[in-house]
Amino acid sequence: MANAGLLCHIKPEGSVWLKIVKSFVRFCFCRYNTCIMTSRKLLGFIMLLCCSFLLFAFYLQHYQYVLPCPLCVVQRYAYAAIVLFCVLGRLTPFVRFASFLSLLASIGGAVAASSQLWAMKNPSVQCGRDPLEAFMNSLLPAKWLPSVFKADGYCGEVLDRILGLTPPEWSLAWFMLFAFIFFIIMLRRGS
Repeated sequence: MANAGLLCHIKPEGSVWLKIVKSFVRFCFCRYNTCIMTSRKLLGFIMLLCCSFLLFAFYLQHYQYVLPCPLCVVQRYAYAAIVLFCVLGRLTPFVRFASFLSLLASIGGAVAASSQLWAMKNPSVQCGRDPLEAFMNSLLPAKWLPSVFKADGYCGEVLDRILGLTPPEWSLAWFMLFAFIFFIIMLRRGS
């Protein structure tokens, strides 16, 4: 029980939604007083998810011709940072520190996704060219890998929905889920 972690001791109380979330967390992470998913396994799973999100963004860009805006590129940076920090957490004994850095990257990505959603809801605020575009395109990764990190799109452009949500809405949801998981990993005992 010493390695069971913080989540195994959650008891459902309060509203129905809170009970559902706590029951889901207990089911996913804790059975028989042991944690099923170790922190390193969680970091590996999140790393694979972030890589798949980046591949999907490249698919949208190169095959569906959806040009990335500066805030999309910031989200790509956040996903790439999460991948790097998850690799750091899996390969070194600094799991909590890597989770803390991943938490910061997740929060940054959530802020970028929220800003993009705000720009999509208020297109009249921006006029023509996005002011972030010149700064984002002057960064070294945009010069080294322009097909990945160069911003050519417009942040206020409304994107097509995928399974009911736009890409920034999906991104915001995933960044918030990742932030929650990284916070839980930081509170866990053991790896």
